[in-house]
Amino acid sequence: MRIFGIDPGSERTGYGCIEPAGSAHRLVICGALSAPPGATFPEKLMLIHAGLKGLLERHRPECVAVEDIFHARNVRSALKLGHARGVALLAACECGVPVVEYSPAVVKRSVVGYGRAEKRQVQEMIKLLLGLDRVPSPHDAADALAVAVCHLHT
Repeated sequence: MRIFGIDPGSERTGYGCIEPAGSAHRLVICGALSAPPGATFPEKLMLIHAGLKGLLERHRPECVAVEDIFHARNVRSALKLGHARGVALLAACECGVPVVEYSPAVVKRSVVGYGRAEKRQVQEMIKLLLGLDRVPSPHDAADALAVAVCHLHT
């Protein structure tokens, strides 16, 4: 069962694809999508959508796990994040892949065992669970992998 995790963001959207390998998990791919400097907000959304759709078509996951919105510094940030989540959900639906959503606290509890874990603790656990030499970079990719791991543990 291949799971594709997404950590949506209006500036950078993390993604990570994993599959179970015995008692561990195997990393298929991870990274982040971002627009070039000077891109308009609609252009950023278009790039997120096109990038995710291409990755989903290429890697053919059985499920997409997306991190839900938990808080934003202000209304404008929340709206932009909502738009980024929307194009991510659209890409999954267009590819016919079922979507599940998890709050950050549920992801942290699933990966670390504590719902208020620090970001660094989550990143270190992802490194250990996937048998990696280092923490995936950028941090958005590690966050997306955490959402995917959460789904496998749920």
